Amino acid sequence: MPKTRPPYSAVFRQQMVDLVHAGRRPEDLAKEFEPTAQTIYNWVAQADRDAGVRQDGLTTAERQELTRLRRENRQLKMEREILAKAAAWFARETDTLPDKGSSS
Repeated sequence: MPKTRPPYSAVFRQQMVDLVHAGRRPEDLAKEFEPTAQTIYNWVAQADRDAGVRQDGLTTAERQELTRLRRENRQLKMEREILAKAAAWFARETDTLPDKGSSS
């Protein structure tokens, strides 16, 4: 079973990004510190997106908003499903059909 470690702190990630921007290679930093070179490349790319240097993906704020909206959408779908089931149950219990909302 692979061991998992807690995520790196934002301060540590920013320090790695600053070192790369100062001229250090991610491969050298990976040998000196724990994260892999690819992880450091990913951090640098994300920092560049957040700073507006790159336009090839979502910024951190956009990613957080997307996550929040997806969670909210999932919750609303679940609530709608519960309400539909409750309406069907009440219709069966009272032997009436719910109004479809049309007057024809």
